[in-house]
Amino acid sequence: MSVASQQIYEFLGVPAIFSSDAMERVLSLAERVARSNAAVLITGESGSGKEVIARAIHHFSPRRAQSWVDLNCAALPDNLLESELFGYEKGAFSGAESNKQGLFEIASGGTLFLDEIGDLDPRMQVKLLRILDGAPYYRLGGVKKVSVDVRIVTATNADLTAAVEQERFRSDLYHRLSQITIHVPPLRERVLDIMPLALHFLEGQNPELRFTPDAARTLESHPWPGNVRQLRNVVVRAAVLATGSEITAADLSPEFSQGTSSQASFAEEIAKFSQFANLERSNIVHALENSQGHQQRAADQLGISKRTLQRKIKSHGITTERTVSIGR
Repeated sequence: MSVASQQIYEFLGVPAIFSSDAMERVLSLAERVARSNAAVLITGESGSGKEVIARAIHHFSPRRAQSWVDLNCAALPDNLLESELFGYEKGAFSGAESNKQGLFEIASGGTLFLDEIGDLDPRMQVKLLRILDGAPYYRLGGVKKVSVDVRIVTATNADLTAAVEQERFRSDLYHRLSQITIHVPPLRERVLDIMPLALHFLEGQNPELRFTPDAARTLESHPWPGNVRQLRNVVVRAAVLATGSEITAADLSPEFSQGTSSQASFAEEIAKFSQFANLERSNIVHALENSQGHQQRAADQLGISKRTLQRKIKSHGITTERTVSIGR
């Protein structure tokens, strides 16, 4: 199966494969932006390829021979996130048995990529803003200030403008991070990229397999709410379970075998997600009211951690003035 005008790049060991004009424009913009030191905010849905574009910026930049460091801000609790970013001195806290450089120091001279920047704690937002403005900082427990020269690239699948309006994200930090904004379109808006990506994933799993024309049409007609990540999972699953030399439409994941239109399936997925989100929000508000705003007790009622509860409060835009005691 041939794919017209397919482009294949590799950025820091991660392949970037596309045929669409939309992604060619995105990559061209990333290459131009890379020549400057401007902070870049990459937006787009989860799984759409934001990290690939961040890596491309480092690859094309004058800093390409220096360090590339990446961190998912949502993956660590606030106290660990601070020590990871800024480092610490021996004895700064229990378990700090030696000095440790933070990621800002490790990335000095190169690029620091912060994914899921919208989940950054307000206190950390202030610290990040100061560093972006060139201010030196202390390691945790340190007495000597550290100065770094780091190119900051961030990414988010959240609407940060809405977060700013709701005062969940600092407006000054938002404007500082988004000196340049690059939007990565979802896979459903770049259909020409679907088969090149699918063929790449299939080659990596089982190069002896191929897609039948009906399988290719099915893949290209699906809306892919999970974007490239979902496509990879579907292809890998089909390759692992394949019993012949071809993958047909019937061999694909269950969501493809219902005979419904892709748009109808997508609408159903969105409706289910909205229904779940509304129920989750209602449960959180109810737990906060029952606990008189005490977040730890509310989290215990819900069976989640306090940090997860705080993140969900942010994502649902729940007002904290009446129902939540942030300091508890």
